[in-house]
Amino acid sequence: MSVTVRVPAKVNVQLAVGAARPDGFHDLANVFLAVGLYDEVTVTEADELRVTCAGPDAGQVPMDRTNLAARAALALAERHGRSPAVHIHIAKDIPVAGGMAGGSADGAGALVACDALWGTNASRDELLGICAELGSDVPFSLVGGAALGTGRGEKLRPLEVGGTFHWVFAMADGGLSTPAVFREFDRLGEGTDIPEPVASEDLLAALEKGDTAALAAALSNDLQPAALSLRPSLANTLAAGRAAGALAGLVSGSGPTTAFLVADAEAATAVARALLASGTCRAARAAGSPAAGATVL
Repeated sequence: MSVTVRVPAKVNVQLAVGAARPDGFHDLANVFLAVGLYDEVTVTEADELRVTCAGPDAGQVPMDRTNLAARAALALAERHGRSPAVHIHIAKDIPVAGGMAGGSADGAGALVACDALWGTNASRDELLGICAELGSDVPFSLVGGAALGTGRGEKLRPLEVGGTFHWVFAMADGGLSTPAVFREFDRLGEGTDIPEPVASEDLLAALEKGDTAALAAALSNDLQPAALSLRPSLANTLAAGRAAGALAGLVSGSGPTTAFLVADAEAATAVARALLASGTCRAARAAGSPAAGATVL
């Protein structure tokens, strides 16, 4: 028997970051929006736990028990007193180490797939609790749609979205380590007063109304200066996207993927083509939002 679960990528339309906490994490006001780029995670009964992966940049995905999908299977199995002997196969389409929560999506997908395969009938709260233990972005990968994440991003409040938003994502060569970007954020902010992170009321209103122009004006990412410091070439990608007609552009999460909000699907096609022609990225993909969270196929 096997179960396949589809899980979406995310873009942070706002990422407000507070000062480093004593535990090393940062308090966040993180407005997540799930977008229509997906990984598919298939879990099959097996003699032992193993992970395989296929798709773009699959070679960068860990195939051992550090993989979030493997950790999800182990966590659910331990809670329910059973063996985690499954083959987890990840069909990858979300950029690897790209700031779009691809690894987190795989963790959420494996968790939902194992729950269905094993018939553990875990409650939504139990699944979300395991997700929060796995990582800050994993709970949102489970629920999808749009949400405000607080704490380190794992405490979610669903948000209303009044329409469809169109995006173009430009993929850079290589990845960026999320911990490294946060360390650079701390370095750049050393000696300054970093305010408490708060969600933008203008941005939340734009989402609720489905107002693309208002959302474009409100996009923000406190990690962007750190990502640009570590990867200065991303500034050229941002400039190319805006020159091609994007309403706004920003680094997605910790990067290095850059996200461009555009007026409609036609504009998305044009901006994606222009970004590729600019030579400032290795790939450009159009996608709509919001998208559903982890879904059994």
